[in-house]
Amino acid sequence: MKRWVKWTVGAVGALVVVAAAAALVGTQLAERKSQRHVKVSLGPAAWMVAAPDASTLARGKYLFNSRGCAECHGVNGAGREFINDGKGLRLKSPNISPGQGSVVARYTPEDWERTVRHGVKPDGRPVFIMPSEDYNQFTQDDLGALVAYVRSLPPASGSAAVVELPLPMKVMYGYGAIEDAAQKIDHSLPPSKPVAEGMTVAHGAYVANMCIGCHGPGLSGGKIPGTPPDWAPAANLTPGEGSALTRYPDADQFVTMLRSGKRPDGTAITVMPFESLRELNDVDAKAVYAYLKTVPARPSGRR
Repeated sequence: MKRWVKWTVGAVGALVVVAAAAALVGTQLAERKSQRHVKVSLGPAAWMVAAPDASTLARGKYLFNSRGCAECHGVNGAGREFINDGKGLRLKSPNISPGQGSVVARYTPEDWERTVRHGVKPDGRPVFIMPSEDYNQFTQDDLGALVAYVRSLPPASGSAAVVELPLPMKVMYGYGAIEDAAQKIDHSLPPSKPVAEGMTVAHGAYVANMCIGCHGPGLSGGKIPGTPPDWAPAANLTPGEGSALTRYPDADQFVTMLRSGKRPDGTAITVMPFESLRELNDVDAKAVYAYLKTVPARPSGRR
């Protein structure tokens, strides 16, 4: 065998060994990371509504349906499979109704706040899938209304979450290329102060917190970490290079997109959670548009 052939075979063999070792270490890091304990400081649970009235439950229902809760957990809260690519990635949300198999049956107020705001389970381990960064800045009233509504749901049977990840995704999580919500959140931030509802930039900034899980904290979009390879990247919602906002010269066209799931040219938009977005009322939707027109411009994909 010629010397260069031996060298090539040896180099390939060495690369295979290095890759296998890196994968093994990555999976071990992922396991360790998923089992870590995240400490968060919680204030008094003054937001918990002991006896919610009709208006509180109506607000909670609106938040549940428009902020992504129903999209992942189902309108009855029983949980549902929302990703199964047949290639090793399978994600199913848990039952959060009061029925059999509920994972929140024994939740204390602290458990609710830890999970919703901080992406941390009652036992202190991180929640892998739930986009708590979208909900971290809920006002106390909105958190109370949302939890009150979830607790009022009719009992439905379900089970715990299912999180099955393919090897590459486990390795990426282990090495930090994919982050869980607890890593993304500044746990020292206090809840948002109430802002008067209206088609204003201030109210839009509050509502637009629901967008950062996919579009990034700077709202410039790009590949959503941890999503299947065939998923389209999130759009740039800033006025920067490659902005999707150029398609929507006014708020009405923006709202039409949220309701229809289609661009002005009639093409369908994939990946976006339109089951939730179409539930936004006109005030919230137009406020988001007003806010997006003011955010600092960033090149597409800078997250």
